[in-house]
Amino acid sequence: MKLGFIGVGSLGYHLAGSLLRTGFSLTVSDLNRSAAQGLIDAGAAWAPTAREVAAASDSVFTCLPSPAAVDAVVAGPDGVLAGLRPGGTWIDMSTNDRHELQRLAALAAERGINCLEAPVTGGVHKAVSGEITVLAGGDPDVFAAHRPALAAMGGRVFHMGPLGSASIIKVITNMLAFIHLVAAGEAMMLAKRGGLDLAQSFEAIKASSGNSFVHETETQLVLSGSYDVGFTMDLAAKDLGFAHELGREFGVPLEVAGLVEQIFVRGRSQYGGGAQSTQIVKLLEDALGTELRAPGFPARLAD
Repeated sequence: MKLGFIGVGSLGYHLAGSLLRTGFSLTVSDLNRSAAQGLIDAGAAWAPTAREVAAASDSVFTCLPSPAAVDAVVAGPDGVLAGLRPGGTWIDMSTNDRHELQRLAALAAERGINCLEAPVTGGVHKAVSGEITVLAGGDPDVFAAHRPALAAMGGRVFHMGPLGSASIIKVITNMLAFIHLVAAGEAMMLAKRGGLDLAQSFEAIKASSGNSFVHETETQLVLSGSYDVGFTMDLAAKDLGFAHELGREFGVPLEVAGLVEQIFVRGRSQYGGGAQSTQIVKLLEDALGTELRAPGFPARLAD
């Protein structure tokens, strides 16, 4: 199976790299060719447009930052649908709006092209090691045909149901992660203001009923002062917006998530949309004039 991959940013680069390491034939593209240079050096072919990637591939993955970017890359005149042959498959790994995904899937179906969604969760460091979790949605037979490629990128692969199902669970996981991040920051500030050793407090929380994946990973980046999680305030705000759209659609009041969304609105205003999402904890640090630092914590998460 010849694969294409479009969008090799901080996440997509490592997902594509896992496909290469597993032996898949791969053609890549990005707005910035230099972002793909390491993949090209490792054996990937380069194509300047999404259409050319698709023409060289049986199936094409996209990993892009917004629904607008997905629409342009997939449905534009030089897009994926213009290049893929009937019987080919487009697989979106972006965190996308499910209605937009289904709209594009309908356009693909008119051309005889299949569609899967396969957003991932677990953080960039998990993508580096090929252990990120893959959340798939779509036709079971199409999923089965692509499971080896999805498994090459992820430690665990879940087929959540029909197209759109994975978009829902991905938004839920991100919503929870941002809630946990704000809560972990408040917890560490209580420990700091209470005179506790932060490294010891980190370990105690990690061993407690209050632990979370976010505490185990992102709290370390706060304590090191790097905040380098590879995920921006803009992306966090987008995903929290998706969560509230789901809440309205399904009639679920998201009161805690609503408060967290407003905190991220303030964080983006304060530090900029390109700031690391973990800097949301810095809002509390700056407000209280108290840094949360402890020696020995990594500036980035281990691969």
